[in-house]
Parts: sequence; structure tokens; C-alpha cells
Amino acid sequence: MPEPARVLFVCVGNACRSQMAEGFAKAHGSGKVEVRSAGTSAIGFITRDVITTMKEKDIDITAQTSDQLTDEMVGWADVVVTLGCCTADQICPVSYEGGKIDWPVEDPLGRPMEEMRRIRDEIETRVKALVEELGGERS
Repeated sequence: MPEPARVLFVCVGNACRSQMAEGFAKAHGSGKVEVRSAGTSAIGFITRDVITTMKEKDIDITAQTSDQLTDEMVGWADVVVTLGCCTADQICPVSYEGGKIDWPVEDPLGRPMEEMRRIRDEIETRVKALVEELGGERS
């Protein structure tokens, strides 16, 4: 049986977008991907609105943590996905040989709930497509 692909989702605070992506990847990619998330300037908590909007999709992310991005995390990942904070080229060392994907996703922090839901749904669509593309195998 192939090993699951390891995916690292990165945004600025690791409080909204990357947390949503991590939650969706765990829900839709169970057994197909291993997933982590991090922030380039992690704020140390997940926002209440993100937790609420994810619960609307029956996904509980309260056990996830807001973590600062490290070189070790990047080294662990087969694929690094940025969500509007910067490009993967900016955070991955030149020696990184994994996949790099940049998703131009708006920051939902402080936005009305209807916008938070729209961004959440966009992230879910992108994560589902990524899980399908990866097919559960490490490169």
C-alpha cells in the first residue's frame, strides 16, 4: 500500500485559511494524505468564526493548533500549498524538491460570515481537487 502524500498548508496567521484547508484535507483525504498547517506569522489560535463555519460542514477543527512555520515542516512535506500569504518559492529552500502550489485565496479574517463561508467553500473545492490529484501516493 502506498504511503499517503504529505501536504503542508501555509497562510500568514495559521488561524483561518490554512486551518480550513487542514480540516478539509483530513476530512476528504483520510488515508490519502497526511496534513499539517502553519503560518508565516502564526498567531497561536484558530479564530472562532473559522471554527463555527467549519462546524457548519460537520468538521471539528478545535483540536488543531496554530503553529509557526519551520524549515522542518517544509522538509517533511511532499507538497507545500500557500493560501494567499506569499509564494511557495518564497518559503521553500532552493533545495526543496517537493511540489509547490500557490492558491490566491482571500483572507477571511474579520470579514462578514457570508464571505467567510464563500472562502471556506472555495478552499474545500480546491482541497478536494488536490486530494484527487495526489491520489494518495507520495512522489
